[in-house]
Amino acid sequence: MTETFKSGFVAIVGRPNVGKSTLLNQILGRKIAITSNKPQTTRNRILGIHNFTGGQAMFVDTPGIHKPKGKLNRYMVDQAIRACNDVDLVLFLVEANDKPGGGDEFILKLLEKAGTPVCLVINKIDMVDPPSLLQLIDAYAKRFQFKEVVPICAENGDGVPQLLQAIEPYLPQGPQYYPDDVLTDQPERFIVAEMIREKVMRRTNEEIPYGVAVQVESFEEKPEKNLVVIQATIHVERDSHKKIIVGKGGQMIRTLGQDARREIERFLGTRVFLELFVRVDKDWSQSERMLRELGYE
Repeated sequence: MTETFKSGFVAIVGRPNVGKSTLLNQILGRKIAITSNKPQTTRNRILGIHNFTGGQAMFVDTPGIHKPKGKLNRYMVDQAIRACNDVDLVLFLVEANDKPGGGDEFILKLLEKAGTPVCLVINKIDMVDPPSLLQLIDAYAKRFQFKEVVPICAENGDGVPQLLQAIEPYLPQGPQYYPDDVLTDQPERFIVAEMIREKVMRRTNEEIPYGVAVQVESFEEKPEKNLVVIQATIHVERDSHKKIIVGKGGQMIRTLGQDARREIERFLGTRVFLELFVRVDKDWSQSERMLRELGYE
């Protein structure tokens, strides 16, 4: 390691559903953060580690910043706000096809208060023409003094190498916090639980995805069989939600299990036997005890 080794923490913040988790996965070249077309998919801060020649950048994927309405939502927003104060650089992610609104103004005021250097990252540039993109850049430049402005498409990776180059000058000299082969600080059980929750979010509608949490009850490795045996519980808030997730004749829970098992096998690189259970915990998202038990502390 040279004396000029650089290492720092970079938070990815923005409104719900602007592509923060997709960007993190693209940077890492591997999926560790779940995604869906529903807002507030990300609930916890997730750290992804990117190594480059002479340095290491720790990217913090945060929940979308929104007006919280309950205990779980307040937890999510607090996670994102704290991240802005605990990093060396903030990437403020917005969509190219969406004009600045009240939610963006709220986030910019938080960023002004934090005082951390901010880069404006404009996602989904494939959906607009160059004149529209320039107008959007101008609109944001009038509202905040950004250190850099980088247009990207997180889905296909366009502009991401340029974004990584733009970040490097803002990282301080520091130690290598993680070994080269470590991708995230999250345990495998956490990522497995999130992958199961992602399948629920993608397969269900209305309020059900927001009342679902997943807890891995057991995670048993059997290397002699090239197998991992996982048991997980899907927590819901209503009996009616349980019926939908189980499905007629158990069809929905089987489909969810098959979808999740394939994703987990790709992540773990081994065969997986996955057993899912559904449990009703009435209004768990408003219970401080249940939030702590499910890892939302």
